[in-house]
Amino acid sequence: MFRRMHPDVAKLVEAGRIPKPVGERLTQLAPGNFCIHKSFGAGKVIDWDLPGKKVTIDFEKSAGQTMELQFAFQKTEWIPTDDFRAKKIEQIEELRSLSKSDPIQLIVHLLESHGGSMTGDALEKALCGTVIPEPGFKKWWDANKKALRESRLAVIPQKRTEAIVLRTGDRTPAQALVADFEAARDIKGMIKALEAIAADIGAFENDTESLKRLLLDIDEGAKKAARVQLGQALQLVAARDEVIGSSKTLELDPTAVRLSDLLLSAEPVKLAEEAGALPSGRQRAVYEAFPDAFAEVWVGKIVRVFDRVGARGVTEIARILLERGELPALVNHLRSAIARRDLGADALIWVCRERKTAAVEVFTADVGASILNLLENDHLSDGPRKTSRLQSLLGDDKNLLTDLVAIMDVNEARNFSRRLLDCPVFGDLEKKSLMARIIKARPETGELVSGAGQRREEALLVSWESLEKKKTELDELIRVRIPQNTKDISIARSYGDLRENFEYKSAKDLQRYLGHRKNELEKDIGRARGTDFKGSDAATVNIGTIVTLTDATGAEVEMTVLGAWDSDPDKKLVSYLSEVGKALVGGAPGDAVQVRDEATEGMQTLTIKSIRSYNP
Repeated sequence: MFRRMHPDVAKLVEAGRIPKPVGERLTQLAPGNFCIHKSFGAGKVIDWDLPGKKVTIDFEKSAGQTMELQFAFQKTEWIPTDDFRAKKIEQIEELRSLSKSDPIQLIVHLLESHGGSMTGDALEKALCGTVIPEPGFKKWWDANKKALRESRLAVIPQKRTEAIVLRTGDRTPAQALVADFEAARDIKGMIKALEAIAADIGAFENDTESLKRLLLDIDEGAKKAARVQLGQALQLVAARDEVIGSSKTLELDPTAVRLSDLLLSAEPVKLAEEAGALPSGRQRAVYEAFPDAFAEVWVGKIVRVFDRVGARGVTEIARILLERGELPALVNHLRSAIARRDLGADALIWVCRERKTAAVEVFTADVGASILNLLENDHLSDGPRKTSRLQSLLGDDKNLLTDLVAIMDVNEARNFSRRLLDCPVFGDLEKKSLMARIIKARPETGELVSGAGQRREEALLVSWESLEKKKTELDELIRVRIPQNTKDISIARSYGDLRENFEYKSAKDLQRYLGHRKNELEKDIGRARGTDFKGSDAATVNIGTIVTLTDATGAEVEMTVLGAWDSDPDKKLVSYLSEVGKALVGGAPGDAVQVRDEATEGMQTLTIKSIRSYNP
């Protein structure tokens, strides 16, 4: 921090024109000082215009960048002249010389300038190509990483994505590692400290007793955490096991809490949620503990959590079952869940990706129906989207749809194609792209594309109430939301640096959505034909009729078939364009119809008992 305020800024503070904290921050942006920007890198301030509220900075990646002072306040951070990043601007040759004469000191200086820690990837980015020539960087880093580890000046992790941490103080590396663990205030801190110990287990070569005492202390913490923070307790015990596994002399105490103990005490749903949030390596350790925890019923237990543990968990569980010869149990589970339309997005993605290997037995026509069903339900839900990756897979995997329709018969392929064309999740261009793949594999579905175009131009029968709601939404878009969004974009653009301008990106994303929604509403309203549904012919199920149906047990259910936008499942109102509506329309008393059960998602046969006209 500066001891003295810049003279020009001091005058503004003394005159009461700006507060002292603002003056101190402004002094940091005075010409000759250095700063760092997330996108542009380090930079040196070369000029400022206080009356005009502008500052000009020579950044590593953008020389002569002029910024609004307010934006510079928000997006830059001051760095001292002896900071490594500042030296890269004006003392690069000194750093290059140091990389040859004392490379360890160079690395320590770099770490100190980043608060004492940075990942291997970040370190390479800071040195490669600027301080160290790119062709020789790997050889230079491999040699000096080994020397740095042997020096005990820093903790070197196994993964490039994990932080290299600089050690401080006069304590031995082992003492420092143990002190870090003892100083941890929560489970997360203990886990991080254990990871550092596992990465530098050699530091305990002559001091295993302190490490043994430390590991014994973990039991109490794990038992307490298991009651309220199961996921962290699992991580803590798994991290402890990693430390023991990395040592040649340590053994797990017979009385110590194990992963299997934590599994036995956990509720299945809670276990799936917590395990699914763990890193892949820790998840695998948890799933490998299932046999010890549940003995002969472990396969049934692990299969039940398969589609609740997220993408990483799905992959790890499938791998474990395959390695132990228990894949048939997973296949049976998947076959049943797909038939019920009850399989989650991550599990469906796994089935699609493994369709020619582990999941070949369950990759059937039902997979296509399950995918569309899941996408449609997610589209209609109020919460955040859960199926974006599944939708992307349909577009990214060029052979998925081809392989899917290849195993369908003609009627199945046509029905699947028809549902895809009617699916509200996909835009017109996306539908054309996906249908092109289907038609190439199954030419007999080509007639649906031209027919779909005609269908989309047909009038929509809607209630006056639903039509008025659409018109009101369109009016608000045109008069209020779109003009306000245009203003927001203009304001956000003035902040500068559009690549790092979150407000600008958000406003542009909203602009695309509003434009798409406006076009959609105008198209729908243009096709809509309002009606009150009076006088509907009740000889057969028609738009504007109430249908009484019976199931196999004789139980009755009543459904009302109304306009395109009038669905309300709670009130048993169905749109004539919905799957249920299409099944009912045209039916007469005594006819059997196939309707999807809302609870199980399975198809059920209902019989039309009676039909009467709807009287609003």
